[in-house]
Amino acid sequence: MENHNTVPDQNTYPATMTTVTRPAPRLPFPNTVRWLLPVVLVLFFLAILIWLPWQARQMESSERQEQLIADTLWVEQTIRFQLGRHEEDLRGVGNEILAGASIARLHDRMASELKTGLELKRVRWVTPAGMVAASSDEAPLPQANLTPASRDAAERARRSRHAVYSEPGTQTVDPAGAPGAILMDYHLPLFRGETYLGSLVATYQLSAILDEMVPWWFAQDNQITLLDRDDRILARRAAAGPGHGVYTHKRALDLPGAAVTLMTDSVKSEPKLLPNLLVGSVIALSLALLWSLLALWGHISRRLAAEEALRQQMAFRTAMENSLVTGLRARDLEGRITYVNPAFSQMVGYPEEELVGRSPPMPYWAPEVMAEYQHRLANVLAGTVTPQFETIFQRPDGTRIPVLIFEAPLVDNEGRHTGWMGSILDISDRKRIEELNREHQEKLQASSRLATMGEIASMLAHELNQPLAAISSYTTGALNLLERPGVDGSVNAGTLKPALEQAGAQARRAGQIIRSVHEFVKKREPERQDVSVVSMVDSIRALIDLQARPHQVVFQTSIPANLPDVRADRMLIEQVLLNLTRNSIEAMSGMPPARRVLRVEAHHDVDAGQVAVNVIDCGHGIPQEVAERLFSAFFSTKAEGMGMGLNICRTAIEFHGGTLTHRDNPQGGTIFTFTLPASES
Repeated sequence: MENHNTVPDQNTYPATMTTVTRPAPRLPFPNTVRWLLPVVLVLFFLAILIWLPWQARQMESSERQEQLIADTLWVEQTIRFQLGRHEEDLRGVGNEILAGASIARLHDRMASELKTGLELKRVRWVTPAGMVAASSDEAPLPQANLTPASRDAAERARRSRHAVYSEPGTQTVDPAGAPGAILMDYHLPLFRGETYLGSLVATYQLSAILDEMVPWWFAQDNQITLLDRDDRILARRAAAGPGHGVYTHKRALDLPGAAVTLMTDSVKSEPKLLPNLLVGSVIALSLALLWSLLALWGHISRRLAAEEALRQQMAFRTAMENSLVTGLRARDLEGRITYVNPAFSQMVGYPEEELVGRSPPMPYWAPEVMAEYQHRLANVLAGTVTPQFETIFQRPDGTRIPVLIFEAPLVDNEGRHTGWMGSILDISDRKRIEELNREHQEKLQASSRLATMGEIASMLAHELNQPLAAISSYTTGALNLLERPGVDGSVNAGTLKPALEQAGAQARRAGQIIRSVHEFVKKREPERQDVSVVSMVDSIRALIDLQARPHQVVFQTSIPANLPDVRADRMLIEQVLLNLTRNSIEAMSGMPPARRVLRVEAHHDVDAGQVAVNVIDCGHGIPQEVAERLFSAFFSTKAEGMGMGLNICRTAIEFHGGTLTHRDNPQGGTIFTFTLPASES
């Protein structure tokens, strides 16, 4: 605009006048044009003088709005990052709950979460019954007292098995807290297998989120507000006073399950025109050239800085990818490899240049799982992929390595699906550790069986003495009858038969006891098969009776006739039953004789596809401090115990895909319950 005005006004216009008037003096330039053209140019110049400040004002207004939008986006990402960090920490607490951590340990972990951010007011483990199992509070209430919105969020989290936020509402943090605070609960569902253990509930105070997560410099220039789905105010921070409503922006926080919007309102008003428009315009025009040079220099400097930052970022990303021990592999929609990192190349033993651009079949595919690779490739070409799976890769030297693969879709900046990204972990060490753990568990189970036999050795000797003494008595009586023949000199066979039958029955009884012990202690490999619960109980009934008789305990069973078979290793489950019944018998040793009743019950859970077995005693029960460590290795309440019985039992049940739990018996004592998968046949 400046060049267009200055150059023609000073040079082109006089030259044009000279050219026109001198060759044709008899055709003078019209007077109207003589004064109209300067007036137009002056008016144009004045229009420029007026337009420049107005345009500057508009640009300033647009820049303020754009800066507000960018800052709002940054604040929203900061809040989501902080909430995401809390979510990761809470998943760690949830894993400790699933791992069976003690209540004291969970309290310490939950209390430490509150120290990482003042916006987090409370963390609780709420059971499906609405009771508080663990809490960050020093004196937690027994009831969770969740709001309807929070209960609805807990139910949605249970159904979806994904963490969700509740709609914000007015709650009270604790009995001493100030009522009327706007809070929002985060529900993380807890599942152990198919068993729902409740949810881990983290309570956020929305006003604290603004106080703790919004930078002070942003709060000094803007009024920040959190709104619900109906634009009602949930929390507000106005460090520099209320906003003017000129520059505003809304940004959804995108919380799963909750509609919360971040709204910013700048305290700045619209820019004003210069008081002296003409002076300001002249100054602006005078400084235009200098400003343009400075702007150009600044633009070049910023561009060079951006290019340098981009180079550093690319170098950092490259260094980070090169330092990863996790293999990364990118494939397009046709299965061709488009990218691998050094960790993947080292894992499979092929350099990057041999892999990038390669189409299936890949050189690292093992021949024995080629059909599996082809099946997965067909799924990829069809647009579906398994998010996580294990397989085997083969190196050039023929070495097989087990790997765990995570795959996710690749989406470009326009939202188009362009391929698949895979993260590959070498799990050779994990497989070796699992094998060592399996062998260790087998040794512990064998030791447990031998220890059990050691405990009942004296009772076994007593039980064998009874049938052996009876056999001796009956055979002696038969010999006496043989030595006293009848009147006619013959022996009455009907007199000898009952004695010999009784002797044979006692001999079979002794043999059954010996066979039960032999089958129990012999070592073999685990073998899953369809087996009935009744047959397993009958198989060890002699051993159970052997332990129950000295304590005067009555053993009863209640197993439906139509109970389906279970898919299990018979020997391991019999060991679990024998360990649980032995503990129940010992727990009732000090009780009145009328209460010494041991019951084994079973029922079929059709919805879960499992068979549940209950071992019920009427003993002294389990104290709370003992219950917290009941399944821990090497923990025992017996002076001579090794503390491995219940730990081995739980390992054996979990090996079958079931669970082992305990609860108080309403009639006194304890109920141990373990589940096994029902047979499909």
